[in-house]
Amino acid sequence: MNGFKAAISAGGTTRIGLWSCLADPVVAELLSTTGFDWMLLDGEHAPNDLRTLMAQLQATAAGPTQIVVRPPDGDPVRLKQFLDIGVQSLLIPMVDSPEQADAVARAVQFPPAGIRGVASQTRGGRWGTVPDYFATARDDICLVVQIESRTALGNVDAIVSTEGIDAVFVGPMDLAASLGHIGRPGEPEVVAAVEHVAERAHAAGKPVGILTVDEKQAARYIERGFDFVAVGMDTMLLRGCASELRARFALEKGRDR
Repeated sequence: MNGFKAAISAGGTTRIGLWSCLADPVVAELLSTTGFDWMLLDGEHAPNDLRTLMAQLQATAAGPTQIVVRPPDGDPVRLKQFLDIGVQSLLIPMVDSPEQADAVARAVQFPPAGIRGVASQTRGGRWGTVPDYFATARDDICLVVQIESRTALGNVDAIVSTEGIDAVFVGPMDLAASLGHIGRPGEPEVVAAVEHVAERAHAAGKPVGILTVDEKQAARYIERGFDFVAVGMDTMLLRGCASELRARFALEKGRDR
């Protein structure tokens, strides 16, 4: 069973997550012990490929943290490969239209409902040991689409109501850029747009999520009823903690070596 899909569909409690970009199984395993409800392995802006992602899936399989994977795009061949290595929850970036949403929905479903290539001797099918895999595989997939442009905002109702879309995610950085506020996701117009997406998603009965490393902004979105919120990123946490530690041991000018 896909625990992430079940959790965000249940509602009532915001599931707190972490973004992972370091593309390393030891890092992923370590982070999966820290108590986050879910963790995203990024394949859009991080140097992940099929083998690094599969290694991280294997490293985190025994822990309670639920894994979501973001591919670089919605290419159906790539999605097929991700599903075959055992990815159950997919976050598809840059979905601007209901046509795009429908295309990715069909890409994760076996024929005749979809176009996913048929294979059971894969890690996703537990090497052929899952009973009725072809009939039940889609039930355990959570397909999340990212709304992160002015165009997507205009199509939000059609996107969130597309059959086969399980949840919606707002990309605040790209959305801010599209609205003319690049690098400033806290601008009132951007925040209003983010909350509009959440309102429309919930009206369609779809869970909604977001990433923000601003704790005040995260608290606001949790209060507004977002179902899953990522509140940190491994690269920023590592650099921030290392910088703070070094600063605490700073020597007087002229003595630092």
